[in-house]
Amino acid sequence: MNKIVEIQYKGDYTIWMRFADGFAKEVDFKPIVGEGISAPLLNVEYFGTVAIDNGGGLEWPNGFDCCPNYLRDLVVTQQAIAS
Repeated sequence: MNKIVEIQYKGDYTIWMRFADGFAKEVDFKPIVGEGISAPLLNVEYFGTVAIDNGGGLEWPNGFDCCPNYLRDLVVTQQAIAS
């Protein structure tokens, strides 16, 4: 199972993440926020309140969260699209 151990909010909708295995990458969250429970994350100041949850994923105060396995897949997908 993947687990995020360190994050840095880089601005806009980008978060740099380091996983427990040492893999690190920036992720653009803009494509996955904006509707339903994620709508408040469109406010970049609110988006910056991101934290690591107990399961090693990301969470925001309103209850929106992303599991670490999904985030690892997102990183790989974004990396493949950029190539």
